[in-house]
Amino acid sequence: MLLPVVAGVDGSAESLAAAEWGAREAVRRGRPLRLLHARAWHPGQEAGSHLATAAQRHLARRTLREAEERVSRTNPAVTLKDEQVDGPATTALLRAADGAELLVLGSRGLSGFAGFLVGSVALGVVARATRPVVLVRAGEEAADEHLPAADGSPSVRTGYRDVVLGLDLGDPSDEVIRFAFEAAALRGARLKVVHAWQPASPLGGLGPGEIGLAERPRQAEEWRGFLTAVLQVWREKFPDVEVVERVTAGRARSALVRAASGASLLVVGRRTTERPAGPRTGPVTHAAIQHAGCPVAVVPHE
Repeated sequence: MLLPVVAGVDGSAESLAAAEWGAREAVRRGRPLRLLHARAWHPGQEAGSHLATAAQRHLARRTLREAEERVSRTNPAVTLKDEQVDGPATTALLRAADGAELLVLGSRGLSGFAGFLVGSVALGVVARATRPVVLVRAGEEAADEHLPAADGSPSVRTGYRDVVLGLDLGDPSDEVIRFAFEAAALRGARLKVVHAWQPASPLGGLGPGEIGLAERPRQAEEWRGFLTAVLQVWREKFPDVEVVERVTAGRARSALVRAASGASLLVVGRRTTERPAGPRTGPVTHAAIQHAGCPVAVVPHE
């Protein structure tokens, strides 16, 4: 049985954009799309409150119907299912993600440098999910995944924009790399792999001078060689995927946000190893989901 692509819907503009993106991804992967709505629930809610339950079910049905109509109109080829569940949204979405190919959630896009406004539910799911989670901003449309037409206008008939992979060469995860290569292969897109490194500080007492500057080209070349070596086996597994390697000095979060400008998808990883403070996203992944200008796939790995 094929695992579905699951999209959480709550009636908001961002969740509808997520449902449409999920439908396109489901068609690309040959998977069904499952629309999921978690009905409002409170710990003190009385089980016998039939009127309140009926009202919640009506609202949930209306929310799902709106999403179904939107998806069916824009993606008629998708196999569509829907489900209502009770309980806190984070718990319900995490449970759904366990049985999904991937989970798609909405993030409200803001203008300028504010980036995404990612709610507590989405952040809680990303920090704990055992399957990939894709965050999609409100207003994301099919044409945004594609290159513009020759006259500069939006188009869905052109090729896909790059898939960008943020790769930590100190901890290169097979799960994250595989997801990015598969996403690029499904789209027939170029894969841009980005690694950012922090230049070593000059020796104490010397200050920033010629010695430190002379070391940078050698360090950059070493990182480029390491990146090429890590990707070699994946190039052989996905020979049809064009790969572009980018090694840059500086902060990883800034490099990824820049690289994701004009991309169709940004792929980043999240380590699942339990931390003393509990599950969370790392600073680079957090910055990516807050500020990237395209959908962001967060892939968990050990």
